[in-house]
Amino acid sequence: MNTSRMHRIRKGTPARPGRLARTAAATTALCLLGGVGSAYAYWTAAGLGSGSATNGTMQTVSVDALVPGDTLQTSLVPGGSADVVLRITNPNPHDVAVHSVTANGPVAADAAHPGCTPTGVTFTPPQVPATVIAANTSLLVTLPGAAVMSLTSPSSCQGAQFTIPVTLEVRK
Repeated sequence: MNTSRMHRIRKGTPARPGRLARTAAATTALCLLGGVGSAYAYWTAAGLGSGSATNGTMQTVSVDALVPGDTLQTSLVPGGSADVVLRITNPNPHDVAVHSVTANGPVAADAAHPGCTPTGVTFTPPQVPATVIAANTSLLVTLPGAAVMSLTSPSSCQGAQFTIPVTLEVRK
């Protein structure tokens, strides 16, 4: 037996058992990192696009002064004041809140009292209490002492009913 040859085999560089395990571990780690990186890139990718929506339109809330079935609580006399009663109708599918009531033109007497000019009646809107009108309903709102008749109103205004144009501000 040749001892020098044996010696060479022993002294050579045989395959190390730990090298295969380290190579397999490094390959597995690279595959895992590559997979995580791909998943991260997939979930964090940015893009462009557009969307649209439409805004509903609020229907007009109507205001009527006294309708059949409504009753006056006070009468207007020269030198005095009276309540103004409004029937507010909300045709919207959502509640609305009344924020203000303001005068919107001259006060007029009914057609049965043609000599009642000038009427001497003024409208002084009070602070409107927090009032919410439910969807698809109407509500009577009383404005205490909002109509005032001066002492100079003509006698032909006795028994007249007055139309007081108002503007109502409501919000959703």
